[in-house]
Amino acid sequence: MNILDKIVADKRKEVALKKSVLPKAQFEKSVFFDRNCNSLAEALRNSETCIIAEHKRRSPSKSTINQNTNVGQVAQGYERAGVCGMSVLTDIKYFGGSIEDLLLARASVDIPLLRKEFIIDEYQLLEAKAYGADVILLIAAVLSREEIKNLSEFAKSLGLEVLLEVHDQEELEKSVMPSLDMLGVNNRNLKTFEVSLETSKALSVLIPDDFVKVSESGISSIEAIKTLKEFGYQGFLIGENFMKTDNPGKSAEMFIKSLL
Repeated sequence: MNILDKIVADKRKEVALKKSVLPKAQFEKSVFFDRNCNSLAEALRNSETCIIAEHKRRSPSKSTINQNTNVGQVAQGYERAGVCGMSVLTDIKYFGGSIEDLLLARASVDIPLLRKEFIIDEYQLLEAKAYGADVILLIAAVLSREEIKNLSEFAKSLGLEVLLEVHDQEELEKSVMPSLDMLGVNNRNLKTFEVSLETSKALSVLIPDDFVKVSESGISSIEAIKTLKEFGYQGFLIGENFMKTDNPGKSAEMFIKSLL
């Protein structure tokens, strides 16, 4: 069993437990549930920087990235830096995040927020909406075409945007459908953790222009972004490069100034 299989198996247990404790109807009482979501796709289309900055404490490939941050302060720093949106890791076991991180970020900023999570159930979409997300992530590697269709359509019914993440041509071909807003190419192989920007380059020509193209993982230089823009990418998800510093917001600000 590879790391991705382990994460999904644990996620199924986690969601089942949450369902037994907190009914879906509870989410509809949230002050955020009827809120109109901010559009990350639109922000990326109209941006010169195209940066989605991430809050990530740790990962299976890097046991510790930054355990000392205040997610609200990081969010405010990112907003000041001029990012298009913020990705918030909410997985506890493998990434050290929590759904409360999303809530704190939402209370701190008005930029689009992406719930970065291994989503396998509609319950998690209701939870995302209730805690202030604007966008949800679906990972093609862990979902069938039918699951992607059902989850993305349900997300759209809640007013959430959908970023679909792929790693190869097979995942991309099974995933393209009208209920998606953005197609993300993860340059990190989730089974081996090897990173290569060639993945984004190779898949760029296969992504229809209807979708905002987002490149994820392994982006740490201005040169990488300039190169990938030539391949049609309008969004760049950067986490570790900012989070490994003492002040992620300041790091993002310096990076974006160099980009402009």
